[in-house]
Amino acid sequence: MEVTKILVSLSFVVIISVWAASGTTTKYYTYEEDAPGTFIGNLSMDLNIDPSEDPNTSFRFMQEGNSSLIQMRKSDGVLTVAERIDRESLCQRSPQCLIAADVVVFTKEKFDLIHIEIHVRDINDHAPLFPRDETQLEISEDVSVGARFPLEVASDLDVGANYIQSYQLLHNSHFGIEVRSGEDGEKVAQLVLVKELDRELEDAYTLLVTASDGGSPPKSGSVTVHVKILDSNDNSPQFEHSSLKVELQEDAPVGFLLVKVQAFDPDHGVNGEVRYDFAEGVSEEIKSTFDIDPISGAVTIKTMVDFETRKTYELNIQAHDLGANSAPSACVVIVDVVDVNDNAPEIKIKPMTSTSEEMAYITEAAAVESFVALISTTDRDSGANGYVRLSLHGHDHFRLQQAYGDTFMIVTTAALDREKISEYNLTVVAEDLGSPPFKTFMQYTIRVKDENDNHPQFSKPVYEISVMENKAPGSYITSLVARDPDEGANGKVTYKLVEDEVEGVLLSSFLSVDSASGTLYAIRPFDYENVKQIEVAIQATDGGSPPLSSTALVKVRVVDENDNAPFITHPILINGSADVLLPYNAPAGYIALRVKARDMDDGVNAELSYSITEDKLMLFSVNKNSGEVVLKHNLMQEHGDVLELNVAVSDHGRTPLSCTGSIRFVVSDLQPLEEQIVVILETSEEKNELVWSDEASLIVIVLLGVGCATLLVAIVMVALSRRNVPRGGSISKMECGSTGYFKKSQLPSHSIDSSDSHSFSGGSTTVTEQISSSRDDSSFSYEEEHSRDSDNKVFQPLFNKASFEPVAIWQGDRYTLQMSGIRSTDQTSVKDSGKGDSDCNDSDSDASGEANRKMTTTSYQRANSLFHPGPMDGAYRTREIPTHASSAHVGNG
Repeated sequence: MEVTKILVSLSFVVIISVWAASGTTTKYYTYEEDAPGTFIGNLSMDLNIDPSEDPNTSFRFMQEGNSSLIQMRKSDGVLTVAERIDRESLCQRSPQCLIAADVVVFTKEKFDLIHIEIHVRDINDHAPLFPRDETQLEISEDVSVGARFPLEVASDLDVGANYIQSYQLLHNSHFGIEVRSGEDGEKVAQLVLVKELDRELEDAYTLLVTASDGGSPPKSGSVTVHVKILDSNDNSPQFEHSSLKVELQEDAPVGFLLVKVQAFDPDHGVNGEVRYDFAEGVSEEIKSTFDIDPISGAVTIKTMVDFETRKTYELNIQAHDLGANSAPSACVVIVDVVDVNDNAPEIKIKPMTSTSEEMAYITEAAAVESFVALISTTDRDSGANGYVRLSLHGHDHFRLQQAYGDTFMIVTTAALDREKISEYNLTVVAEDLGSPPFKTFMQYTIRVKDENDNHPQFSKPVYEISVMENKAPGSYITSLVARDPDEGANGKVTYKLVEDEVEGVLLSSFLSVDSASGTLYAIRPFDYENVKQIEVAIQATDGGSPPLSSTALVKVRVVDENDNAPFITHPILINGSADVLLPYNAPAGYIALRVKARDMDDGVNAELSYSITEDKLMLFSVNKNSGEVVLKHNLMQEHGDVLELNVAVSDHGRTPLSCTGSIRFVVSDLQPLEEQIVVILETSEEKNELVWSDEASLIVIVLLGVGCATLLVAIVMVALSRRNVPRGGSISKMECGSTGYFKKSQLPSHSIDSSDSHSFSGGSTTVTEQISSSRDDSSFSYEEEHSRDSDNKVFQPLFNKASFEPVAIWQGDRYTLQMSGIRSTDQTSVKDSGKGDSDCNDSDSDASGEANRKMTTTSYQRANSLFHPGPMDGAYRTREIPTHASSAHVGNG
C-alpha cells in the first residue's frame, strides 16, 4: 500500500512555470494519515538542479511554520512526511486541502524561490453522523400528497466521494425521501408524503433514515424518525412561495428588514391566526444573525453580516396557526450577501532571511535577479473591490516580479555593495480597484549583509623609515595601518612579518610587528657598518572566510651614528708607534710622511682631520685634510738622529672620536725623493672662490657705491686743488698699480717662518720661484704687509700664475730671479708723486693705507690654512702641484 501511494505521489507531480528568477510553483500529492518518513517529492530532481555542480547548493523553508508536517532535506530538497497529517483538522470541509510553502534555493551565487503546494488527499476515515439518533415529527392527517418535511442534516467530515452521497428510507409505503444539495454543498434530506394518511387506520409511524458516503468501503449513519399523525384541522397556513431568494448588502445595519414572509389561513378565530418561526434544526449561527417577527413574518438582521466570512445563508421558516392540531407549512429563504468595498488591501511580506516582516537581509554577494522577499496581498472584498495592484518605490536596485498567482517577490536589479549602501528603505503600495479605491502603504527595510569582498589596504605600498643605529631592543620604529571597509570579523585586520633573510640572518631577529596594532619594533640594535638597509614585507590579513590579505614593503634605512673611532692604516703602528726613515738632508717643505687613516662610519662621521699633538723640536706641520707631514725647516745635524712626533686623527661627528699614533723619524743617509719636495700653486677655482667669496655683499656694495659717488667726486676735486702743495717725507720702496701693493724684503735662506702652527691647509697656496746655485740669504719673495707687533710673515699671492713674470735683480754679486705681477710699474721709485695724498703712487696716500689694511686682513684670515715651503738649496728644483679646494675634506684613506 505504501509503495502504491509513493508511485501515485510521483505520478502526480506537476511543475508550473519555467525554472527562472520569476519563480516556480511545484505541486505534489500525498494522503492524509501517511506514516512519518513517507516520500513526497525531490525538488532538485524535478527542477533539474544538480547539487554536485555547486557544493554550496542548499534548500530551506522561508518560514518554519509547516516544518512539523513536512520535512525537507537541505542538500537536495527531498520532501517527506514529518508526522501524520489529519486532513479534517487541517482543512475542515474545504474541497481542497493543501500545504503551501515557499522554499529558497541558493545555487551558483543566486537565490531563487520555489512555491510548493502539497495536496493532501482525503481517505474515508469518517462516517456520516446525524445530530441525534432519534427525532420527532408531527403531521396532520389531511396533509396533501407530495408534502415535504425537512429532516435534520447529517454531517460527514470527509469530502468528495467520501462525503454523504445518498439517504435511504427503509420499508415504508406512505413516505419517501428526497435529497437535494444546499448552497454550501451539503446534502439535505426531506421526507415526502406519497400516500394519504388516515389517523383512524394508523396514528404513528417509525422511520429509519440512513445516510451513506461514497468511500470504499462506504460508511453510513442513521437516525430514527418518529412520525405522529394529528387529527385534521380544516385549513393549515400556506406560504405564497415555498422558497425565496434575496440579496443583502454586507454593510446593512442592524435591524435592517431583509424580507417579510406571509402565509394565509382561511379559518376564523384562533384557527386563522398565523405565527412564524424558524424551523426545528436551524443552526444557532442563523438564529444569532437573523430574527423573525412571529406575527408579521418580518425577517430582520440581528448582527451585521460579513461577505468575507459567509457569502450565503439558508433560512428554514415555518408558519402554523393557533388552532388545535395545527399542521405547519415551510418556506426556505436563501440570503445572498453582496460584497461592498469595505476592506483595504492587506500586505504580507515574508523575507528570505529574517523573522521580522518589516526587514529583510540579503548578502552583498547575491547575483542580479536574486530573490529577497515574498509579498502577498489580500483583499477580503470580491470582484473589482478585491483586485489589488502592487507597486514598489524607494530604489532602483530592487523591483517587483510575479512569483505565482497574486504573489510577488522583490528581486535585485544590480549588484549590491554594502560599503556603499548598507540599507535600503522601500515603500510597498497596494491599491484595490473599488470605488472609491483603498490604498495600503507599508515601509520595508532591506539590509545588506557583509561579505568578505575587500582586501585590507595600506595607505601606500612602500614605507621608507630612517632609524638610528644602536637603538635599544624593543624600541618603537613605526606604525602601519591597513584599513578594511568590511564589518565584523571581515574587517578585523591582523599583521604579520613575512619572513626573509638579511645578510643570511632572519628578518625576525631584527624586527617584530604587533599583530593587533601593526606597530614595528626593533628586536636588537642595528649596526650600520653591517646592515645599511632592511627591507621587510608586512602582511595585513582580515578575519573573513576565506581571509583576504595585502602586503606593504617597509624599507628601514639605518642611519649612521658616530660609534667608531678612526684608526691609522699607514704607517702600520705597533703598540701605538711606528718608525719612519727620514733623509739627513731633507729640505724645508719635504713631505716626511703621508699619514693614512680610516673610519668605519659614513658621511660626516667618516670625514677625518689630522693634527700634531706633540712636536718638541717644532720641525713638522701636517695638512689637516690629507695627513701629509711636512718639514717646516731644513733638517740639520743638531736636530738629532731620532725625531719623535705624536699625530692625532679625529672624525667630524657630533661627538668627535679620535685616535693617536707616535711617529719616530729615524734620520738616515738616504737621499730625499724629488717627488716629495713640493711647491703648491693656487688653483683657478680657489682663486675664483676667493674673489667671489663676498658675492652676496656685492649688491649692497653697489648700492652704497652709488650713494657715495657724489661724495667721492667732491673728495677727488678737493685733492686735485691741493696737488701743487709740496709734501715731504721718505717712504719705503713701494710699487702701486691697478691690482695691489707690494714691497721687497729679504728672506732668510735657511727656514720658513710661518708662525708656530703645526698644521697647514692645501686650500690656499703661496708661489715662490727661486733659481740659485748655492744657499745665500740675498733672495727675495713677495710679502704682504705684516703686523708691527709680530715677526711672523705670511705669504699670499694676489694674482694668478699668468699675472707674474720673472725679473732679474742684481744682488751685489749675482742676479736673482724675482716674480713680478706688474710689468709697467717703476719698482725703484721712492719719490713722493707730488700729487697729494690721493695719488696712488704716494706712499702716504689714504688709498695706500686702506689697501694695506685690506691685504693684512686677507693675509691673516688665510694664515692658518697655508702651506709654507722655505728656501731650498740650489741643487734641487721645485715643482708645482695643485691642491684640493679649501672646502674639501679627506675621507677614509
